Amino acid sequence: MQKDKDELFRQERGLIADFDFSAKTAEVFDDMLDRSVPFYSEIQRMMAEITADFATPGSRVYDLGCSTCTSFMQLEHLVPEDVTFVGLDNSEAMLDKGRSKLQGVGFSRNFELVCQDLNEPFSIQNASVVLMNLTLQFIRPLVRAQTVRHIAEGLNDNGVLLLVEKVLSPNSTINRLFIEYYHRMKKANGYSEMEIAQKREALENILIPYRFTENRQLLLDNGFREVETFFKWYNFCGIVALK
Repeated sequence: MQKDKDELFRQERGLIADFDFSAKTAEVFDDMLDRSVPFYSEIQRMMAEITADFATPGSRVYDLGCSTCTSFMQLEHLVPEDVTFVGLDNSEAMLDKGRSKLQGVGFSRNFELVCQDLNEPFSIQNASVVLMNLTLQFIRPLVRAQTVRHIAEGLNDNGVLLLVEKVLSPNSTINRLFIEYYHRMKKANGYSEMEIAQKREALENILIPYRFTENRQLLLDNGFREVETFFKWYNFCGIVALK
């Protein structure tokens, strides 16, 4: 499927507003993820593989912050036929793009897409798997514990949460180096120094990462019994949490 190229920050801006998930962003979001998230397609493949082992017949698979529904396309032929897919996102533009993608590939499964601010109460019911791919970091820190607890309450016994986040290193030198390596990756994928700097400024007030240990404790304190890493690349981390 053809992807529109991400050039949102290509022109110099005098004032950098907070990053938003508007229609303009939705149109280029798939390209942005491919070029901005290390091993993005492999992360999606790994999440799908794990989901296939935990999705149970008649249950629901949730993607919180589903954006353009790439995860559903990965999972279509891997989970039981009577699984219902539920995607939540606070951007109607992202959900519209997701519907268009699913229709374009002839997606055959039952699915629901809900416009929902994840900082506010939301419904999780009969879930065997919940996905949060670069989503929790955008939820206000004051409500993250409540959000994780709510997810755990909506998961069936032995259900799983798959969480991918940017993470901070407790060591400032390592943290600085990891960020530098990440920026090198983005340059190698065609982003300019200005694009990288402007996007970083736009995200500064709305993307608030934790250390891995903080995320782990957050999960253990709010309804999960086991927490393990399934992916790690410098300052990106994939986490599997079992209820």
